[in-house]
Amino acid sequence: MTTGSNHPESLGPARRRGPLRPGDKVQVTDPKGRLHTITLVPGGRFQTNRGTLDHDLVLGKPDGQVVEVEDGKTFQVLRPLLSDYTLSMPRGAAIIYPKDAAQIVAMADIFPGARVLESGVGSGALSASLLSAIGPTGYLHSVEVREEFAAIAAANVDLWFGGRHPAWEIEVADVGVALGEAEPHFYDRVLLDLLNPWDFVDGAARVLEPGGVFLSYVATVPQMSRVVEALRKSGEFSEPYSWESMVRSWHVEGLSVRPDHRMIGHTGFLVVARRLAPAATSHVLSSRPAPAAEGKGGEWDEVTQWDDESLGLRTPNAKKLRRLRRDVEARANVWLEDKEADNG
Repeated sequence: MTTGSNHPESLGPARRRGPLRPGDKVQVTDPKGRLHTITLVPGGRFQTNRGTLDHDLVLGKPDGQVVEVEDGKTFQVLRPLLSDYTLSMPRGAAIIYPKDAAQIVAMADIFPGARVLESGVGSGALSASLLSAIGPTGYLHSVEVREEFAAIAAANVDLWFGGRHPAWEIEVADVGVALGEAEPHFYDRVLLDLLNPWDFVDGAARVLEPGGVFLSYVATVPQMSRVVEALRKSGEFSEPYSWESMVRSWHVEGLSVRPDHRMIGHTGFLVVARRLAPAATSHVLSSRPAPAAEGKGGEWDEVTQWDDESLGLRTPNAKKLRRLRRDVEARANVWLEDKEADNG
């Protein structure tokens, strides 16, 4: 697994401000509007069938260059935002999209210095957003049961931050074991992106600070229903709040102002609840359940088969995962070695 090296100075303004430098990752928009992520190197060339961009034309210049090449064509060069990097990162598992990551950071109130437990890690997209929010003084413990996913996530996050983030620990383990080994009330937030988050509600209650946040990200309606019922049944959390978000961009050109034909629709459901004080009893709402639901438990309480196939989710190919892991780890190691050589 890529471990990288600590470069705390690379976490802040030094990576986001100033002239474009060798080793910087930039997002290039070609004359057709296609996006490409490249690493700037002296003497380098970025070639497309729409023209060629020499790296030296932008090195040492301010961010946000528009370079004219042959035939009057132009390339736009900008340092990528985290959302840009997330959508272009190599992935073994499905990523949490920026629209959901932003809501997780906001609705779970991920604050500077927070102590956060996250499981599973996927390809590292959410981990990068969480680390940006908690900063170098916080602590993010990312737990992933699959070694291939953990390795890919580690390389992706190391590439974004330019080394191992000082607040990050990534571990290949079962989240149940991690929750059992943690000190009571140690974490401010517990975030679960798992097939069966309801199995870990009690463990999350034990390790969360009173007032802390439990957040679950699930793909299907049965999963959402099951985790909500588990939170209610535990008696240790506030009434869960569940929602999904959909993003629709707009076409704006002259008088042609209308919604785009394509949109980012359903990606997942978010469920949030707050940890009550240990001596508190559940807050009983005055509203009555619907007559058809009265006296009944969760609709899927008796279901025991919770896996990717039964939920209709994509199962990553093992051979593809091994190849992707080799590629992204090699990319991270080469880039980090080059940065260390430049700093040495």
